[in-house]
Amino acid sequence: MSTPSVATTSRWRALTHHHLFWPVAVLIALLLVNVPFTPDFFAIRMADGHLYGSLVSIVLFGSPLILVAVGMTLVIATGGIDLSVGAVVAITGALTCSYISDQADQNALAGVFLAMGTGLVAAVVCGLWNGFLVARMGIQPIIATLIIMVAGRGVAQLITDGQIITINSEPYKLIGGGYWLTLPFSIFVVAAVVAVTVALTRRTALGLLVESVGGNAEASRLVGIRSRRIKIMVYMFCALCAGIAGLMISSNTSAADGNNAGLWIELDAILAVVIGGTSLLGGRFSIGGTVVGALVIQTLTTTIYTIGVPTQTNLVFKAVVVIVVCLLQSPKFRAKVFGAKGRGPAATPAPAAPAADAAPKMEVSR
Repeated sequence: MSTPSVATTSRWRALTHHHLFWPVAVLIALLLVNVPFTPDFFAIRMADGHLYGSLVSIVLFGSPLILVAVGMTLVIATGGIDLSVGAVVAITGALTCSYISDQADQNALAGVFLAMGTGLVAAVVCGLWNGFLVARMGIQPIIATLIIMVAGRGVAQLITDGQIITINSEPYKLIGGGYWLTLPFSIFVVAAVVAVTVALTRRTALGLLVESVGGNAEASRLVGIRSRRIKIMVYMFCALCAGIAGLMISSNTSAADGNNAGLWIELDAILAVVIGGTSLLGGRFSIGGTVVGALVIQTLTTTIYTIGVPTQTNLVFKAVVVIVVCLLQSPKFRAKVFGAKGRGPAATPAPAAPAADAAPKMEVSR
């Protein structure tokens, strides 16, 4: 009679110890909190051939954050950090919109693609610079990326002459504010980037190389892994993701604001990565967890406005929720609060005992 209950308990423990369990649980809880304040929160309606609803809006407005967080995940997996992604967002949007605004025909596809290419190339160059400082010059990542975080924002304002550049380009507006197959086009862009990232990191050896560099860069170098190249590559990829996010943000507003575009998005991206279960110490990472973490951050922002949290306290409320999520992910915290002793992965030292006994036996046999 007790066998089914034991099996059920075992499955439940395995489920709760999955790295995505608590982020998904918090995401569902945040979504449900909105229902009393917005009864039709989960309703999705069709209007003018497009899908509308709170859930669609969360994914739409969370798309830039997801992109930046995915790039940040690989950087953090190598034991680094990138504080410059917000400035890269601003630079990309400023360059692209500035180029489009100078065109006689802002709807010309050739001009729009050239403008986007220019912005993305600038973003990749910023990532190359960050990677060079970190991997080649040995500068601490937080300092190396802080340079572009400060200077890059100034460069974006120089490009826009301190003004907000507005454009009227229908092809460019598609990226961040357009629809395709009834869904926001940005969702397809995010899905493509995430799919390519997962394919490269989980279907090839690239993911293992990134994790090995983050686990021990010197040991990786000694066994023949080009750890410096890996680091440069992930910083360039992170900047590319930030550049695409910059295109989305400027496209959605049809304007480039060098001062406010992407402001503090780097902090939300880091929080999303941590909520998703990736350690800031480097090593193993989870792209799926990062996507869920970014959705948690965006849903939390939506919830703050839905339940009417005062503007002056919304950042404090946001910080409290993030702390709760991180604590729930901690096996030690759960063990102390919920009494889950011996249920975590770290609480299984039993296999070490036979190994310890084996050594004396071998000595005796000699």
